[in-house]
Amino acid sequence: MSTTMKLHWSPKSPYVRKVMICAHELGLLPKLELVRSVAAMLKPNPSLMADNPLSKIPTLVREDGSTLFDSIVICEYLNDLAGGTLFPPQGDARWQALRWHALGDGLLDMLILWRNEREREHPLEALLDAFELKTRASLKLLDTEAEALGAAPFSIGHVTLGCALGYLDYRFGALGWRELAPRLADWFATLCDRPSFQATEPVDG
Repeated sequence: MSTTMKLHWSPKSPYVRKVMICAHELGLLPKLELVRSVAAMLKPNPSLMADNPLSKIPTLVREDGSTLFDSIVICEYLNDLAGGTLFPPQGDARWQALRWHALGDGLLDMLILWRNEREREHPLEALLDAFELKTRASLKLLDTEAEALGAAPFSIGHVTLGCALGYLDYRFGALGWRELAPRLADWFATLCDRPSFQATEPVDG
């Protein structure tokens, strides 16, 4: 299988990790050329903007030169390309997978805003408190759904929630989320046994 697509990539981005996990699970990794791309909020990247005017990753350049972004669209495209099952086609299984997908993406969005705020010279304490409150509430909800997560066929919902929990480990270790959601922690430990998760753990550099 020859390389046909270019993926703007970073080893630290949880959104890129979603795409990489999907590529691993779908057997599409050999089709991707990974291009290390920096996407700093205050420093638009000209080479990245040539493919995505938003200067955001992940960005996928297809064989014909057309582009897809962001992770939600790229993951569904890869699933369609491979004829995969990460996006259930219909019924309750589809809506549950998409619901978990949305919850995981929303949690990731919030965690990145939280991290940006806490690194400001004068962070707004009320905002930090709000981010923590909503994160804890999300973990509490997911803890009640851990059994359902374990019973459901592996889907984009599992991928995205796994990336969000992995980002908590990477950037919010002091939160101690496993004590807040022990059943979810047990489910996540099983998820992390998958080769696709082991191969895509975030790293500095």
